[in-house]
Amino acid sequence: MTTQATRSPRRRTVVALAVVLAVLIAFIVRLVDIQVVNADDHIADSMDRAFGSSQPLYGSRGSIVDSEGETLAGSILLYDCQLDPLLITQIDEDIVAGESTARSWDEVSADAAAIVELPVDDVRAIVTDALTENAESRFAYLKQSVTTEQFRDLADLAVPYIACLQHPARSYPDGAVAGNLVGFIGTDGPLEGLELSQNDCLTPTDGTRTFSQGKDGVVIPGTEREISAVDGGTLQLTIDRDLQWYLQQLIGEQVIDMRAQSGAIMVTEVATGKIRAAAEYPTVDPNDVTATDSEDRASRIFRSWFEPGSTFKGLTAAIVMDAGGQTPASTVTASGQETFANGASVRDSFQHETFNYTLTGALIDSSNVGISKFSETVSAETRYDYLKDFGIGEGSAVGFPGEQSGLVRPAADWDNQTLYNTAFGQGLTTTMPELAGAYGAIANDGVRMPLSLVESCTAADGTVSTPELPDPVQIVSEETATQTQAILENVAMQALYADDVEVPGYRIAVKTGTGEKSENGVYKLDAYYTTMIGFAPADDPEYLVVVTLDEPQKVKSSAANATAFQKAMTQVLKTFRVMPSTSTPEELPKFG
Repeated sequence: MTTQATRSPRRRTVVALAVVLAVLIAFIVRLVDIQVVNADDHIADSMDRAFGSSQPLYGSRGSIVDSEGETLAGSILLYDCQLDPLLITQIDEDIVAGESTARSWDEVSADAAAIVELPVDDVRAIVTDALTENAESRFAYLKQSVTTEQFRDLADLAVPYIACLQHPARSYPDGAVAGNLVGFIGTDGPLEGLELSQNDCLTPTDGTRTFSQGKDGVVIPGTEREISAVDGGTLQLTIDRDLQWYLQQLIGEQVIDMRAQSGAIMVTEVATGKIRAAAEYPTVDPNDVTATDSEDRASRIFRSWFEPGSTFKGLTAAIVMDAGGQTPASTVTASGQETFANGASVRDSFQHETFNYTLTGALIDSSNVGISKFSETVSAETRYDYLKDFGIGEGSAVGFPGEQSGLVRPAADWDNQTLYNTAFGQGLTTTMPELAGAYGAIANDGVRMPLSLVESCTAADGTVSTPELPDPVQIVSEETATQTQAILENVAMQALYADDVEVPGYRIAVKTGTGEKSENGVYKLDAYYTTMIGFAPADDPEYLVVVTLDEPQKVKSSAANATAFQKAMTQVLKTFRVMPSTSTPEELPKFG
């Protein structure tokens, strides 16, 4: 029989064992939580707390390449090399005490100075100044942005107090070629061009390296953790690098020869709307931005607007044929200067007797009076709607930074003079991309293709993305477009500058424009913006070329553009191996 005296100690023992068991179970549960359930989180937390040093791991900014994959902008590795002043003094003290056989700082600094191309006294002063400011200093820059060769030579010194961290830098191997398009990068990031607008594609994701160091600055084995960097994507453009180079040389020569303020050549592919070249002068070399005046560091092609002048007669001709029942052989009588019923006065650039112009002839002679009379066959509202459909005043789909749009006021705002002036490219403005898109629609059987400058972005993991573009739009009928092509071909055949724009073996279509320049709302005296635009082969258009000059002085009419246009078109046809024409053009009459 168990007595009260024996039961009490046993109960206490059971309770004690139960308490011990509960505590043990709690420890086991906690241990499982730490080492199994939440092991990764606890390890990460402990590692973060344990590691005393970290370094950024820089990803490389993505490359910008042309349509064939040739590099226009890329990244190279440079290194920021730093010193540990305190460790230098500690090692020197050990040398003096006979506890180290390492080379002294005096010896190493002489070698380091020669490698980084600095005076040896300046290198030694880096350490002295750092220790004067802080006797425990562990950091001072030896030199930033050293080359890979210099980095390797410094590493060969095999001293623990020199460390170099790599970082990417931008390189433009072809200098100014496409500099106006590619843009450039400053210390705070991208500043211009595609470097800026396509930054999301090009920007890398940086990683980190964390570690612990011993007293001597050596990384403790097993303490390193690394989150890898991810490089930026590759941006492929639609332009052809070699063609871009040639056209930049060409427009530079033409600007200088014609004593113009600036000039540009733009080439588009008719069937796709892809921009194959966009050359300008002056332009910028992204490797040496400060060598270029600030106003020349951006793209005038996308940021400048102008009165198009007589190039608009090609659009007016298409409109009156599509909506006004006219044909290339339709006629009007036109003298050198006329006053219309509403009081508006229009004159041609040359005086002549009254001619019975065909629509074709009005464009061959570039008659303001003639095209004004043809414009009366459709309403102002209809012409306005067609111009907007052609893309005038609408900008482009390119999305270039700072891109401008032309300005076409609503037809309700046109006064008596503007009613006629808009027919021959005055009283409104446009841009090179807008004009190229409009003429591209004529060349493309009436279908306006959205212009594009970017082909694709290929991310580091191989994912390819392409820009979203508007759908193609049928502006005029295929018949109207074909008739307009024939008119523009006859301009190239019969205009006074026909011999200057001829490309042997090919049928060419062309139109010129001499737009007046305004300043503070008033036209400048004897100052013009000249344009020549055309496509080839005229019987099956493949490429369109636009040449502009801002205030040429040697020749002030659009004839100033003829040499550059002819050479540019010749090179385009050669570059893209376009077969010569095999058919014979039909010569249309100038007069009825």
